Amino acid sequence: MLLLLVYCISASHVFAAQSTADVPASEEMKEAARTEILGTGAATIVPEEEYVIGKGDVLSVSVYGEGDMGVSAASGMARTEQSPDAPRFGGSGVRVMMDGRISLQHIGDVEVVGMTLTELADYLKKLYATIYDAPIVTTALVQSNSLRYTVMGKVTTPGIFFLDYPLTLVQAVARSGGFTEWAKNRITVVRDEVKERDEGLFNKNTLEFDYNDFISGEGLESNIFIQSGDIIIVN
Repeated sequence: MLLLLVYCISASHVFAAQSTADVPASEEMKEAARTEILGTGAATIVPEEEYVIGKGDVLSVSVYGEGDMGVSAASGMARTEQSPDAPRFGGSGVRVMMDGRISLQHIGDVEVVGMTLTELADYLKKLYATIYDAPIVTTALVQSNSLRYTVMGKVTTPGIFFLDYPLTLVQAVARSGGFTEWAKNRITVVRDEVKERDEGLFNKNTLEFDYNDFISGEGLESNIFIQSGDIIIVN
């Protein structure tokens, strides 16, 4: 029984949302309950930005009492170590196509790219309200395929990689097989949009990182977390 419970937890969606009209517990209520349970000395959780849906992502859309609303299950090729950027199986769910749409029962094609899961749930609730009485819509991210970064230069396995979990610059290099014997262990990160918290580390849109300094305990703050779209050039 315990093993079954652990499996169910590990297989659950990482990101999911219901339409806001169907969530009676406000953020203030949740924080008050958390403080009551953990005490005032509990560490404050810093909220991350909500996941934004992109092309290639696999989503689950359901209406309470009616089930899954996806027209067809997502499909694709399994990713391999030799081809880390190959399309991946989504299992269940519906894939966001290159035109930014998904196909759903009763309402057809719907544009979803650029929305958060909460925004999508609110949007679909309005659409499904024309079919069902007070529908409760749940959206979930089954698989993220739109978040990727690129590693180029003197690493064992350069390429384009999926950003499936928080990853630092050093971890990204290790994931690419590490430095080649000709590498000078210097890295340049090119980022399209630099967030305010990282502006002090970047010179406009580039960051210079010296791995030799890093292992000596210098410039530790430059071991930044990778963002989708980052280009990592290893010299």
